[in-house]
Amino acid sequence: MSVYFHEEDLPADALGPGPLAVDTETMGLITRRDRLCLLQISDGSGDEHLVRFAPDSDYAAPNLKAVLADPERVKLYHFARFDLAAIEYYLGVTAAPVFCTKIASKLVRTYTDRHGLKNLVNELLGAEISKQQQSSDWGAPDISDAQRDYAASDVRFLHRMKDILVERLKREGRLEMAQACFDFLPTRARLDIAGWEDKDIFSHE
Repeated sequence: MSVYFHEEDLPADALGPGPLAVDTETMGLITRRDRLCLLQISDGSGDEHLVRFAPDSDYAAPNLKAVLADPERVKLYHFARFDLAAIEYYLGVTAAPVFCTKIASKLVRTYTDRHGLKNLVNELLGAEISKQQQSSDWGAPDISDAQRDYAASDVRFLHRMKDILVERLKREGRLEMAQACFDFLPTRARLDIAGWEDKDIFSHE
């Protein structure tokens, strides 16, 4: 298992075939204000790749964009809504089709309100991850080893969790409902970017 660090783009031959686990680190939680600093990606083989973008980046990243936009490759996220918005706003691609472990968790783990990545990894896989670096400065000139380890852990477990969650969704008869939610997520992200992040357009209000 290795963590590879890249500047501005992913090497052309970095990833094997199949679904890709994806996560992002930004300067904050407001997509249009807080720039994309880092994107983590893994093919599930045991290696994680971190792609960092400079403050003045033009986000060209042709190799990374090609794999993110590939309609034949499912992208696995935990809280896909945020990552999809950051990727679309800064990289200009729709990183779909989607599987979101957070939404899957909410649909099948109805016995708890703990749907964070740390809780999910612990229950489903019996592993521990640290969230200590979650709110650190991802735009700093140098990213620490602790930040790299944290970033890599955000994509390290998604493939295995997806398999478990799919089985639970099937067991509870909610796989079709989950897929409909996943299919809507790129549109939900675009609504966030367009200014409807705090409004439920489906409500009666």
